[in-house]
Amino acid sequence: MAALALQILCTVLSAITHFISSVSAQSNAYIIHMDSKAMPKAFSGQQSWYLATLLSISDSPKAYTFSTTKLIHTYTNSIQGFSAILTPSELEALKNSPGFISVTPDGPLKLHTTHTSQFLGLTSSSGAWPASNYGEGVIIGVLDTGVWPESESFKEYEGITDVPSRWKGKCVSGTQFNSSLCNKKLIGAQFFNKGFIANNPDLKITMNSPRDTNGHGTHTSSTAAGRDVNGASYFGYATGTARGAAPRARIAIYKVVWFDGVYKSDLFAAVDQAIQDGVDILSISLGYNLDDRFLDDDTIAIATFAAMKKGIFVAASAGNEGSGWGTLLNGAPWAVIVGAGTIDREFRGILTLGNGMQITFTTLYPGNSSRSQLPLVFMDGCGSVKELKKLKNKIVVCKDNLSISDQVENAKSATVSGAVFITNISLSDFYTKSSFPAAFIGLQDGQNVIKYIKKSSKPTANLEFKKTVLGTKPAPKVDDYSSRGPSQSCPSVLKPDILAPGSFVLASWSPNSSVSEVQSGSLFSKFNIDSGTSMAAPHVAGVVALIKEVHRDWSPAAIRSALMTTANPLDNTQKPIIDVSTNLPATPLDIGAGHINPNKALEPGLVYDTTAEDYIKLLCAMNYTAKQIQVITGSTHSCVNRSIDLNYPSFIAYFNRKGSNSSAKVVQEFKRKVTNVGEQRSVYTAKLTAMAGLKVKVEPERLMFKNKYEKLSYKLTLEGPKLLKEVVVQGSLSWVDDGGKYVVRSPIVATNLVPDSLL
Repeated sequence: MAALALQILCTVLSAITHFISSVSAQSNAYIIHMDSKAMPKAFSGQQSWYLATLLSISDSPKAYTFSTTKLIHTYTNSIQGFSAILTPSELEALKNSPGFISVTPDGPLKLHTTHTSQFLGLTSSSGAWPASNYGEGVIIGVLDTGVWPESESFKEYEGITDVPSRWKGKCVSGTQFNSSLCNKKLIGAQFFNKGFIANNPDLKITMNSPRDTNGHGTHTSSTAAGRDVNGASYFGYATGTARGAAPRARIAIYKVVWFDGVYKSDLFAAVDQAIQDGVDILSISLGYNLDDRFLDDDTIAIATFAAMKKGIFVAASAGNEGSGWGTLLNGAPWAVIVGAGTIDREFRGILTLGNGMQITFTTLYPGNSSRSQLPLVFMDGCGSVKELKKLKNKIVVCKDNLSISDQVENAKSATVSGAVFITNISLSDFYTKSSFPAAFIGLQDGQNVIKYIKKSSKPTANLEFKKTVLGTKPAPKVDDYSSRGPSQSCPSVLKPDILAPGSFVLASWSPNSSVSEVQSGSLFSKFNIDSGTSMAAPHVAGVVALIKEVHRDWSPAAIRSALMTTANPLDNTQKPIIDVSTNLPATPLDIGAGHINPNKALEPGLVYDTTAEDYIKLLCAMNYTAKQIQVITGSTHSCVNRSIDLNYPSFIAYFNRKGSNSSAKVVQEFKRKVTNVGEQRSVYTAKLTAMAGLKVKVEPERLMFKNKYEKLSYKLTLEGPKLLKEVVVQGSLSWVDDGGKYVVRSPIVATNLVPDSLL
């Protein structure tokens, strides 16, 4: 009898095993979005509801324990729903279950940073990171809103070495900030607000310390040099490993921003202290208004001249004044001015119409990841909050009639269940981080939505969120908010210098500073996605830390040259970088030399070096008075030598100056000197791109170097009409070595956008 029972048991186990293996062979993992509001009251929680749902659709309903093994995860925060292993028939049955919203196939994920480091080509296997030991010996000083020292981005990493002996800075205690919060990674933190207090005696500073209650400073400093932090995300968007451009570089914080304001006196004090402390790089995501059009009025230009003289590299943001010409807020020729570009990552939602049509849209809505199918109603301009309030549990469709902000506010006030805004505006964080479920779609998609509503007797739609897409093309693009050249304060030097990632960057944040809102209130996070040239500048600061670690003897100008001459003017489709505001190819007045390329910048071949004396010659040629030059440089100069033609790795020529006529011709010459930092014996040949309406010539056409660090000179000539027909004509000069290893590229711009100072 025992033997018979054993035989029966083996037969049953074999059948079960065969069943499970046959089912597993055709099963797949899925992420299922559920409407938590649809959960029956009989269930104690979502997990028991999900288990019961799985049991009800199981191919083997009697094998309850089998169905429980199908549940992978239960989600209550990042999304509402669960993940499970399902057969095709179970998947189809689940779609008819109460509360079901949508399903997404699960798939493999790989670790990636805020993603910008990967987009920049930085990897641990080769290139700038391992060559520089991730910038470990370099100190980056960040002038901003302070730091949240408890952030994981600033913790010591395994194997960290001692703080460089040249460091003379300190960690200052203050409100909710103890000096012990600094370490071998975050090596200094100081605050400067005496100027602010003097100008605002009635305002009380509640956080009188380096602690960041805004979030901006924590974001920029971790972007430059934050260590690896696994599992970072913004409410499920951009999930992965966050890291800075130079993850082992040291960080020194100089808090100068208070109540979103910074006073010149405090900024001077901070830069002064940073120079004394021994920083190698300054990252400044600050700027002043467009009225400060002279270098002797520009606090950042003045303060950073002193830093440059001490060999400190300065990366400064271009400003966020938009795509109009001449909107740069920083233009110091001795600082690298950084514009902001997009990356190959997008955050999307999906609008699914009742007829199955799907429309993707950009979003960072942080609430529940989806909404169930709801009635869809077209409200044209959505001008009445009263009418919108009548549409509870419906998705409203609003068409932009030049009042998109009013429509968004009306929909928010009416607490609609969801909204679709049809608009052709360029979206900012303000809209993508909507506080309620909202889709912002273009005019063509909008027409399809309206057409569907009019043809359907019962139009419905579903909104899904929290989708991160990598590898999007084309990227980068120069974003529309990024300020453009020419520089008003120093028009003879092409600015901005370079483009770096600035749009939708994930980095650490102060957890007490709200990052978004939903209808239930403010949301807080240790990480935030933010956009601006403020995010672009620290990327450059981090990359410079990598170069600085490898080339300790290079001047700030040599490093700038390496960045610019190796920058890429093409996107990931190998076409010219596009301007978001026009959808046309960008010019060097938008992107400078192109998008930063860290790995190539380590070995540029040739560099254009510049000294403090060269900048003084430029100031003299710009007709600054002796007093003004003293203000800028900190010393007196007789201006015996003058030269408007700085030894810079770019060229800008102005036409249509006062008194020009259409028949006149003008010849503009630029003299340059390059230093060989590549192979000892090398020959470079000039390669020029054509420029419409202009004759371009370089003499000599070949540069033959016998030794490393040898310097050779050349002359570039542009000849054309004084009345240039085109607003901007662009070209480039590339010095290509005969071995094919180095391409030293410089952008050339001819323009009739003549600043007032040149008229």
